[in-house]
Amino acid sequence: MSLAGIKALTFDTGGTVLDWHSGFREAFASAGQRHGIRRDWAALANDLRHRTMQAMLNLGENGPPEYNFDDAHRFCLDALLDEEGLDAFDAQDRHAISWDAPHSFAAWPDVRPGLAALRERFIVTSFTLLSYRLIIETSRRNGLVWDGVLSCEGLGVYKLLPRAYRRAAERLQLQPEQCLMVACHPYDLDSASRVGFRTALVRRPLEWGNKPSETPDRGETGTYDIEVDSFTDLISALQI
Repeated sequence: MSLAGIKALTFDTGGTVLDWHSGFREAFASAGQRHGIRRDWAALANDLRHRTMQAMLNLGENGPPEYNFDDAHRFCLDALLDEEGLDAFDAQDRHAISWDAPHSFAAWPDVRPGLAALRERFIVTSFTLLSYRLIIETSRRNGLVWDGVLSCEGLGVYKLLPRAYRRAAERLQLQPEQCLMVACHPYDLDSASRVGFRTALVRRPLEWGNKPSETPDRGETGTYDIEVDSFTDLISALQI
């Protein structure tokens, strides 16, 4: 199928652009060291991520959202620490894990040069569950330049709701088929595709650390318009 009509690339950001696992793992480990506690911090980082995603996906389906992703990071962390008996983690630790860490996430190495090259031909936007503040701060930290940020916080509904994708296309004044959703998460791409977006799978095998990635291995799907291993490969696939 031809990709000639694509005008804008809309990027999932947590996971596809940002390495959340390393950031959370290191923040947990730092807090644990402060209190002389040893745990499987990588597993707790993944547990926190699962909880926050459950809190955010499809938010707004039954009414206006009452919180954003920053709020979810904090209340999901509080619940996790309570269940794990980590009440030694005080307010300083909780702020460091739920705010400082995600607002300082590092981007994958291919992201910065990849976005710069893609912007020469396409509108390049972050289309994300993450808060505006988080995107602003991580973009500044990593030197990422977007043409726009389409946070679901501002759209009023969150992916995977069809309205989120339609509103994103409307904000760009484009038809859904003129937008290419770029993500490492099949559920995001599948939801975008049902609305009419074109889709590009970018594999991030280390997204969950040493745990097997939720991104399909090469050759497993054949479902998406483009399937690549990096933003560098995405540039080639779009024939820039």
